[in-house]
Amino acid sequence: MTAPTASHGVGVPVAADVPIEAISTAAFTVPTDSPEGDGTLTWDSTTMVMARASAAGVTGFGWTYGLAAITNVISDKLAAVVRGRSALDVPAANEAMCRAVRNAGKPGLVAMAVSAVDIALWDLKARILGLPLVRLLGAARPDVPVYGSGGFTTYGEKQLEEQLRYWTQEQAIGRVKIKIGESWGGDERRDLARAEQARRIVGDGVELYVDANGGYTRKQAIRVGRVLAGLGVTWFEEPVSSDDLAGLREIRDAIIPDVAAGEYGYDLPYFARMASAGAVDCLQADVTRCGGITVWQRAAALAEALGLQISGHCAPHAHAAVAASVPNLRHLEWFHDHTRIESMFFDGTLDPGGGAIRPGDNTAAGLGLELRSAVANRYRVA
Repeated sequence: MTAPTASHGVGVPVAADVPIEAISTAAFTVPTDSPEGDGTLTWDSTTMVMARASAAGVTGFGWTYGLAAITNVISDKLAAVVRGRSALDVPAANEAMCRAVRNAGKPGLVAMAVSAVDIALWDLKARILGLPLVRLLGAARPDVPVYGSGGFTTYGEKQLEEQLRYWTQEQAIGRVKIKIGESWGGDERRDLARAEQARRIVGDGVELYVDANGGYTRKQAIRVGRVLAGLGVTWFEEPVSSDDLAGLREIRDAIIPDVAAGEYGYDLPYFARMASAGAVDCLQADVTRCGGITVWQRAAALAEALGLQISGHCAPHAHAAVAASVPNLRHLEWFHDHTRIESMFFDGTLDPGGGAIRPGDNTAAGLGLELRSAVANRYRVA
């Protein structure tokens, strides 16, 4: 069997199963370029946890964003479960991982670990076959619409304006999102003033979104949502906690902007409960949390069956190929933190110019990315 290097991703002749030989992991913590915050949290760094899967001289990688402790889940709970399995049968490996962590508490860090490994396995399979991942999955669309996401509550007026103008004028992105719900909904006036500022900056031709990160009460979110509608806001993300399905439904029925949630879904039943409750106009799912590419596609199918679109949450380069593979995609979040880290760490990142990325334009195998190890290792913490 001819074995190419991972950097070339040329593909190998596949006459039979290709056993997975190794699973490894590392964590990297990158300081933010300025203090960041939303309605319910502030932070000054972001940690990427990476998984690598190797077989037949080829290495694929995937990642999630969370605590460095996720590396322990990958090395202690998942690596042995995956080793020796066929690199061509990713859903089987995903199922084995999910069964193995039953008593470890799957939601949260454990599901994020499964997600990182699952993405790595899909990248590995595509590289073994010498295919871009979007070709392996099959494309339902030539491009993936994106929206600029940031607008943190910690930003002053000048910083917010600079970011919004960069997305809309330099990158020609026609959709942008800012954070509101500051201090658990404790400053509605500033929230609305920032939304008004955002509308003035981007003009009437740009879609304006807001994200409260669950910071409001139900009636507060309805009051705010009705004012936001007058500013042309069309997307109100997590006006209340995503655990409050009845509250999301109540708000959805009372305001004009679409209500969205789902980023904290760690398994398929979560998305089924949210969608079937009529809680959202658009279902969000995060490929680095929900169980990887394997489960993200299932969540998209579930949403489609219930007449809903799906939106990819954060980690845009982990989502690009799978987002292109589903017909009911609305868009993908071009999140400031993650686009910054991914452009630092990888060669082959995509250009959102014009408001969309085109994973099919990258003809390299797998995710189409190569890790800049020298850069990443400067930030390695585990």
